[in-house]
Formats: sequence, C-alpha cells, structure tokens
Amino acid sequence: MIKVYFALFLGVICVSLASIFIKLIADVPSIVITAYRLSISSVILISYSFLKNKPLMLNSKKDMAAAALGGLFLSAHFIFWIASIKYTSIPSSVTLVSTSPIFVGLFSYLILREKQNTAIVISIIMSIAGSIILTCSDGGLIIRSLNQKALMGDVFALLGAIAVSGYFIIGSYLRRSMDIIHYITLVYGFAALFSLCFSFAFNERMFGYKTSSYIFMVLLAVVPQLIGHTSFNWALKYAKTSVVSIATLGEPIGATILAYIIFRQGVNLIQGIGMAIILTSIFVAARKGKKEPA
Repeated sequence: MIKVYFALFLGVICVSLASIFIKLIADVPSIVITAYRLSISSVILISYSFLKNKPLMLNSKKDMAAAALGGLFLSAHFIFWIASIKYTSIPSSVTLVSTSPIFVGLFSYLILREKQNTAIVISIIMSIAGSIILTCSDGGLIIRSLNQKALMGDVFALLGAIAVSGYFIIGSYLRRSMDIIHYITLVYGFAALFSLCFSFAFNERMFGYKTSSYIFMVLLAVVPQLIGHTSFNWALKYAKTSVVSIATLGEPIGATILAYIIFRQGVNLIQGIGMAIILTSIFVAARKGKKEPA
C-alpha cells in the first residue's frame, strides 16, 4: 500500500495547484478553461499512445459507453468547479468540491454494491456536517447577511462534487480491466470532446485571451490533470472508490495555504471549523479503505 499512499499524496499536491492556476486565468470563461485543460491533456496522451502503438478504442460497446459517460461527468465537474472559483473563495470552493465522498458512498453502494464499513459511513456523515457549516458561513446565512455570489459559487462547487463522484465510480469499474494510460486517454478524450461541444454550444470564443492565460492553461493540463488526476486514477485499482475520493479532501489544505500566500484569502473561525470537520474525515476512513483481495 506504500505506492498507493504515495500516489494519493502526489495527486493531492498537484491538484492543490489547480485552483491557483484557475484564479490567475481571470479573463477566460470556465467552459473554455475546461476545454483547453482537457484538450491539451488528451493531445499529449493520444500522441504518447500512438508512439507506443497502444490501442485507443475498446472492443466492448458497454465499456465504450461507460468511458463516454465518465468523460461527460469529468467535463461537467470541471465546468462547475472552475465557475465556482470565479464566485467564491478558493478555500470554500476546493473544500466543497471535495465532498464527493458524500455522493460516492451512496452511489457506489447503489450501483456497484460496494459495501461501506463503519469508518467510511462516519466520514461521510462528518463531511455532510462540515459542508453545511462551511456553506452557511460562506453564504452569510449564519450572520443573516446573504452573499448571493458566494452562495452561487458554493452551489457550483457542490454540483462539481456530484459530477466527479460519477467519474470516480465509472473509473473504478473501468480500471478493473484497463491499464491506466489506456483509461485516461479514452476518458480524457471524451471529456475534451464534450467540453469543446459545450464551448461551441454556448458561443464561447476560443482565442484572443492574454498570453499568460494560455501559459497557465497549459500548466493546468500538465500538473493537476496529467499528474494529479492520473495518480488518483491509478490508485482506483488498489483502493476503494470512497477512499480515493476521500483522499482528495487533502487538496483544501494545500490550496488554502497557497491562496493565503498568493491572494491573501483568509479563513474565518466558522469556515475553519467546517473545513476541519471535513478534513478530519480523511483520517477516519483512510486506514479502512484498502480493497479486499479478489
């Protein structure tokens, strides 16, 4: 399990940089950022597959449909989450989007019939409690001074969490029979295609932005996407779906520290309590998440 823990740790470090890069791409719409992020990643992966003479398609129509659905979920996840960063603070956004264990635990039980032990159930409950506290504080509901913009950002982040839970579940199913490179090339490719379609459907322009924005979009594709998310996808073959998702809750720690250093975005007491409850859930379930041998 040492390799699994290292992969999850590396994934958390890399994805923690995503919100920082996104915040620095202020002039580009979330759909376009998503399209660039996934398209650049896909081009790199497809090029690698051709060089290594690796197949891109699947023989099973069922698996191809699952890969396409996973790509749709991944595209939706990034669109909602990137939009949330434009409305709410980085600490709140990355914490709420990381609440996917709430939905993964439910969906993996209903769809995959994957049993959830007591530790994981407790962690899910803790995540729900922490999310409620954080959202109420961020949206001004506790002090009765509604901040509609921040509240909308929180809602987008939660929608991103729901979408990525579907992505994790489908990934767990496909990784049983697919190697990691084949899997991410196919799913990222579908996600890029959906994102481009959404960009054209909403009449978003793809060019004419600042040079620095394109540089950060390339970094977004390479560091958080190719390295970070690939680390999580690799771990899906050896750890339970819920645990890989719970491990992503480590992202708010790194992102919050970076947001304070770079943007001076602080965290108030109530937000801190909500975040602490959510992050504590990582440690409640982490030692109980190893897959049982087949």
